[in-house]
Amino acid sequence: MDPTLEAVSLGEAATDLTMWGLFMAADPIVKAVMLMLVMASIWSWTLIFAKRSRLSGLNSAASLFEDQFWSGESLDRLYDSIKGHTTDPLQLTFTAGMGEWKESVSSGATSGSETLQAGVRQRVERAMSVTIMREMHKLEKGMTFLASVGSTAPFIGLFGTVWGIMNSFAAIASSNNTSLAVVAPGISEALFATALGLVAAIPAVISYNVFSSSFNAYADRMEAFADEFLAILSRHLDNQKAQSTLMSGEKVA
Repeated sequence: MDPTLEAVSLGEAATDLTMWGLFMAADPIVKAVMLMLVMASIWSWTLIFAKRSRLSGLNSAASLFEDQFWSGESLDRLYDSIKGHTTDPLQLTFTAGMGEWKESVSSGATSGSETLQAGVRQRVERAMSVTIMREMHKLEKGMTFLASVGSTAPFIGLFGTVWGIMNSFAAIASSNNTSLAVVAPGISEALFATALGLVAAIPAVISYNVFSSSFNAYADRMEAFADEFLAILSRHLDNQKAQSTLMSGEKVA
């Protein structure tokens, strides 16, 4: 029998070129690389679905709360209804600012001098800003993992490929046989690691970019709400100042 045909038949009999077969026939180090990439891909998709669901819920809740906020309902009543009963970032921003405002009202700072009123504005603004930063930090958990997978997975897969090709050439040298049946299985196993690296990296990179943009948009939405709320409080302080000035003028008269 022709040696080349014999090598091909043996290679076909001994080699399974399915994904499972390539994994089982791979070198232990290449197997470890493949397992690492598969686990990274699974965790990436878990984060992707979780973040997508969370963002959808946040935007829906924000729209409902903004409608309630601008409906004309008393802010004190709205504050009392959600204080301590919400985990929504936008509502927490409102309760932080409103809580600081109510404390200032109870201490009489809102009806004091212009310096005291300026301090009230700063404290309310700071309370809302701190809440926004804290909530955004919570929402962005896991984003670093997606960025890391997107940037490192192709190189991890390439490492597995290089290692597998090295082993393939070593096998060729030891067998003194360069037929396709001898070369193809080892090369396929090696390239499979690169393919897994790309499978893990591509969704992670795309999702990271999409979620970064979405989180930035949500942060802008929270900051815009904080500015609008602060403007309402500022108008209230200005009205109090105008009434105080008018009352003082009437007393003088």
